[in-house]
Amino acid sequence: MRVGLLITHIRAEEKLLIEAFRNEGADLDIILDRDLMFNLNEGAEQLAPSGIAWSEYDVIFERCVSTSRGMYALAILNQWGVRTMNSFQTASICGDKLQTSLALASANVPQPETRVGFSENSAMEAIEDVNYPAVLKPVTGSWGRLLARVNDRDSAEAIIEHRQTLGNYTHHTYYVQEYVDKPGRDIRAFVVGNNTICAIYRSSPHWITNTAKGGQASNCPVTHELNDICVRAANAVGGGILAIDLLEDENGNLLVNEINHTMEFRNSSAPTGVDIAREVVRFALYGEEVMPA
Repeated sequence: MRVGLLITHIRAEEKLLIEAFRNEGADLDIILDRDLMFNLNEGAEQLAPSGIAWSEYDVIFERCVSTSRGMYALAILNQWGVRTMNSFQTASICGDKLQTSLALASANVPQPETRVGFSENSAMEAIEDVNYPAVLKPVTGSWGRLLARVNDRDSAEAIIEHRQTLGNYTHHTYYVQEYVDKPGRDIRAFVVGNNTICAIYRSSPHWITNTAKGGQASNCPVTHELNDICVRAANAVGGGILAIDLLEDENGNLLVNEINHTMEFRNSSAPTGVDIAREVVRFALYGEEVMPA
């Protein structure tokens, strides 16, 4: 099979994916997003930067660091009938926290209480509606950047003023969630198709537990309950290859926090014992899935 791996540069995950694709015998081309130039008046018969027509690829596997580059490339390729992993539909929902929350709510998937406001006054109303402390997030972004735990009205007013004055238009959409007092950890689960192949706990004394912020990874058993909520969440946003971030509330109930369509997994194969790159690649090539242990 001919595969195009669309990337910004080669990180740890891309190295693992390249090795996995080659181990499966795929005819792999590495395509750098900075080299992309699409003629929108033509279709998939035009040449990719690799010199091969886009129509000749069995799948384009998108791993761009830039959300906008990846998103627009997927939109174009899907419009031309080129199979991508993930699809533009899935990526466009996962790349926007507001759209993700809408999709989860529509599918009745448990998530934290969430409010959205578009002005300073409605942002304050949203924060006080979920009560203090509240979590204020940008609607786009990753790696735990620009998250703010708002503990009282004074801090809320200061953060809103800063975003209103200094932020771009995306920061003027105020996405507010209740603060979930999790047990010093959250869960990142990896969904491939219709199965949760593995999961990790991300533990930290800080309230932000992302591994990008220093959270420590350890194996999280994939229970029937965890698999069920993760697969439902994945299907709600269009399915594919996804990382589901979940919180445990004080009663042990699982809540879906975010969904990632270009997931990082470098710290997760070792503690789980699952070769994530291999399972992801086999699904992209053949539609095969591994059942949780």
